Amino acid sequence: MEKVTVSMLLEMKEKGEKITMLTAYDALMAGQMDECGIDMILVGDSVGNVLLGYENTLPVTMEEMIHHSKAVTRSVKRALVVGDMPFMSYQVSVEKALENAGRFLKEARVEAIKLEGGLEVIDKIKAIVEAGIPVIGHLGLTPQSVHQLGGYGIRGTQKDEASKLIEDAKALEKAGAFSIVLEKIPKDLASEVTSTINVPTIGIGAGAGCDGQVLVSQDMLGMFEKFKPKFTKRYAELAKEIKRCFSDYIKEVKDKKFPTEEHSY
Repeated sequence: MEKVTVSMLLEMKEKGEKITMLTAYDALMAGQMDECGIDMILVGDSVGNVLLGYENTLPVTMEEMIHHSKAVTRSVKRALVVGDMPFMSYQVSVEKALENAGRFLKEARVEAIKLEGGLEVIDKIKAIVEAGIPVIGHLGLTPQSVHQLGGYGIRGTQKDEASKLIEDAKALEKAGAFSIVLEKIPKDLASEVTSTINVPTIGIGAGAGCDGQVLVSQDMLGMFEKFKPKFTKRYAELAKEIKRCFSDYIKEVKDKKFPTEEHSY
């Protein structure tokens, strides 16, 4: 089973082979998706919404990201693992960005980091890449800027915003980013960006024209029930099945049907 590398992902774009990416925050799920052949695993700051009970991604700390990233890398053999730089871990200064990116590789043993933004973070990306750390950019809907953007609406619908996004993508590539996540933008714009740059685009709510796709695992498994994004396909409804199992267990214990002789020593 060949280990996925940055150069391999660039070759996949050249060949027209689609790239697969999912989020994981623990060793069990990361190991399972790795065995299935996923190309990249993102330890996303979405852990805040999905597992930690936060309202959004903003409260997530570096310590929390390192903790979950360590768990993921312990069980992954093939996929390229990406650590998501949390809010205010890179915006403060180039030095802070470089220090925190380094922590992901040194302490959590991830192989790349992801950060949000365009031209405003170019200096950070350059410094991180120059230090030998692979970087994935993130454009379109950038959840860490939710208050500035005024919500989670689609981005790039206006001509000036679309033009800026294309320029940002070019700048990210020039700065050394080896891939760019495009989130919640019109499919035609995503296709244009994908054909304009030489590094892979990974779409989430950006249509089929991207070089790859990423989803939050708990969304596509039907485990997260608070909302269902339009761009998420549910491959299962695990929340319903999990709650059925919990209810059956509670009832059997209350009714003295579990444990039986079969489950006793």
